[in-house]
Amino acid sequence: MLRRAICVHAAGTWDESRSAGTVTLAYDDRFRRRVRLTDDAGGEFLLDLPRAQVLADGDGLELDGGGVLRVRAAPERLAEVHCHDATEFARVAWHLGNRHLPVEIAPGVLRLPWDHVIVDMLHGLGAHVHEVQAPFTPEQGAYAGGGHHGHGH
Repeated sequence: MLRRAICVHAAGTWDESRSAGTVTLAYDDRFRRRVRLTDDAGGEFLLDLPRAQVLADGDGLELDGGGVLRVRAAPERLAEVHCHDATEFARVAWHLGNRHLPVEIAPGVLRLPWDHVIVDMLHGLGAHVHEVQAPFTPEQGAYAGGGHHGHGH
């Protein structure tokens, strides 16, 4: 019988001694409601949540037969954007938002999935762009429900 993950415990709120393994997922695979997945040890399970939600690094997926799978955010190919000043930073962020692109915002840096067309646009706006491999956790937006979810971003 296929294991089922039936609820999510926010990072830092679940007992790590109950860990039944890990599952490493890219961002696109961390926003689901119901999908068949494979944990890092090769075991299949069904993510079967009442509603779609973003899974953050460190969250725990409660298994219906006991135990918790720790979610790990997989490194992804990202564009890391740096700007000369706050005005340029705001201009770049506006252009990315105007294109409805997912963006992770940190002090002095923006991160987004690598796209050579967007990277060319960013260079044209005067931004410095570097390719990085890192976990991606973009802003969820004003209408995502619940606002900032407290996962340290």
